[in-house]
Amino acid sequence: MDEKDEIILRMLMINSRIPMIDIARELGITETAIRKRVKKLEENGAIKGYTTIVDPFFLGYESVALIGVDSKPEKILTVLKQIKSMKETKDVSLTTGDHMIMFEAWCRNSKELGEFLKRVEQINGVTKVCPAICIKRRE
Repeated sequence: MDEKDEIILRMLMINSRIPMIDIARELGITETAIRKRVKKLEENGAIKGYTTIVDPFFLGYESVALIGVDSKPEKILTVLKQIKSMKETKDVSLTTGDHMIMFEAWCRNSKELGEFLKRVEQINGVTKVCPAICIKRRE
């Protein structure tokens, strides 16, 4: 991977729908060369996929939270798997730092969020649940 690949990745991270010709103009190389580089980045695993970022508030989710969870060390993978399987969860990660697991949860209202948090607390092995309610998403 070289500097041009890094620029391509940065441009795609800003707008994954950017026309390849626009990237080619920016880098001063042909569109064909850009397409080959992007294909190689996909094959190498640098590009995992393309996605749409959705605003949960626009969809009617009034209670969105970033949640940190700690668990007994021997149960962490089981807890992680159970959290990933819950319909409310998005972007679940195994982490270091303040919490062992971090994820985002989308709930229709505060009552639903409270019920969801109770379900997480009841997962065998969970020792601590720390929610932070989102007020606004990035622009």
